[in-house]
Amino acid sequence: MDFKDKVVLITGAAGGIGIAAARKFAAQGAKLALVDLKLEALEKAAEGLDGALLLTANVAEEADVKAYVDATVEKFGRIDVFVNNAGINGEFKNIEHQTVENYTNVLNINVVGVAMGLKHVVAQMKSQGGGAIVNTASNGGLLGAPGMSAYVASKHAVIGINKSVALEAAGDNIRVNAVCPSGVDTQMMRSIEERATANGAENPRETFESSVPLGRYAEADEIADLMLFLASDKASFITGAYYRIDGGGGATSV
Repeated sequence: MDFKDKVVLITGAAGGIGIAAARKFAAQGAKLALVDLKLEALEKAAEGLDGALLLTANVAEEADVKAYVDATVEKFGRIDVFVNNAGINGEFKNIEHQTVENYTNVLNINVVGVAMGLKHVVAQMKSQGGGAIVNTASNGGLLGAPGMSAYVASKHAVIGINKSVALEAAGDNIRVNAVCPSGVDTQMMRSIEERATANGAENPRETFESSVPLGRYAEADEIADLMLFLASDKASFITGAYYRIDGGGGATSV
């Protein structure tokens, strides 16, 4: 999977999956544009990635999205790969305790942010003759999860957007796919464990891991490997797909 001199734009790049993907693309020769909300966190995560363009943006604001796309094209001339990865968990509450504010925040970042990223990147890729996009969905986009209705709704939406945009862009040599991880051993899972503990759960990590047939969380590098494959020429006939990467969890669901 050779990405020599390919331009790879990654949102949510300061998080575990985002920075793992950045390092793997860089190892294959890619030029990187990395986006996250706070520059300090991004700079820390991107240590050692010399030459990477670091950009701050609130992905729920279309002006910010256009700005990070424009800045990438201004520096590198094109966008060959877009890893549309930014997202949040939101608050963990059963539906009777959910708030409009939480739903709005989660849907703005996880759905509007994904859609606006696609809007501006697809336009650029059409003008240059093609590209590859990988959206970060979740196994929460395929299943339910108590206390996580806002997050689950948002990731179902990502899969729907992924399918639709793949059809819209196929004639322009743009492939659009999604990854659907289960729990990944990153800070996001630490926050889920902490909230579960606060709600009275004992040993939430053991509980979560025991629900996975392979008996553990995924590593961020394992998700990144799938992203690289889907972005590569080895996946040249794959578009509109969404791939479980869940340690066998999908095999146990109806």
